[in-house]
Amino acid sequence: MNLMLAHDTFKEKTILITGGGSGLGFSMAEGLLMLGANIIIAGRKEERLRSAAETLRERTGRTAEVSALDVRDAARVESLVYQIFTQYGNLDGLINNAAGNFISPTERLSANAFSSIIDIVLKGTVHTTLAAGKNWIEKKQKGNVLNIATTYASTGSGFVVPSATAKAGVVALTRSLGAEWGRYGIRTNAIAPGPVPTEGAWSRLFPKEALPAGMAEKMDPARKIPLGRVGTHEELVNLACFLLSDFSGFINGEVVTMDGGEWLQGAGEFNWLKEVPAPMWDAIEAMTRKGQ
Repeated sequence: MNLMLAHDTFKEKTILITGGGSGLGFSMAEGLLMLGANIIIAGRKEERLRSAAETLRERTGRTAEVSALDVRDAARVESLVYQIFTQYGNLDGLINNAAGNFISPTERLSANAFSSIIDIVLKGTVHTTLAAGKNWIEKKQKGNVLNIATTYASTGSGFVVPSATAKAGVVALTRSLGAEWGRYGIRTNAIAPGPVPTEGAWSRLFPKEALPAGMAEKMDPARKIPLGRVGTHEELVNLACFLLSDFSGFINGEVVTMDGGEWLQGAGEFNWLKEVPAPMWDAIEAMTRKGQ
């Protein structure tokens, strides 16, 4: 992994990453370990966490601690955060990455389906953030929260309504606490990534074996991104590390979009005109000049 920050940037810093056993959480853990941080990866499946920790050790030469944690359990979250403060003296950074999602027409969903996503994404983020924030304020220590949101948290999106609803709450939480807790030296920011493929999540969201022939290609997210590609883990890791570092010390309450221009492409009323071939533009220009 090619990192832009110096390898001692997070020396003696302690960071908790929820959903750290796979996907983007795992990649952020790898990057932060390479930059010298003490890392605790948390998730519901201890076996996966231990396997991830072993892989991280092989790749970085450093050890990440693991903690089996269901972020929906506020008492368990508080216990873990207290344990971290006791062991390390501080929790310098918190990455709220634990998430859940599925694609479905909304009318097919039950109340429990909504709750399962909102309880993890929104309530889980609230539980961890409150637990860390209360300790920071009580101990008069600075802190840093980085939430992983999504671009459709601001725009909304069909077929992922529980996730959009929960992530919108995370964005509101990010901005609200940025305003309220800044006086304590606590920064709260978020990244809103567009498509950054992770093997587990994408295979669940886009089960290609269930799609008709040719449909997978039509659903390729890169088709609607101006840069013509999806994002990489390395790009997201570098952004996350920057926002957690002292180099971004005046950024607070911000939601940084990293999507190759995807949501701007969808928002612009006339962006579809890129499909117009050059000869047709010649004809349009000629008709326009004729009318002047």
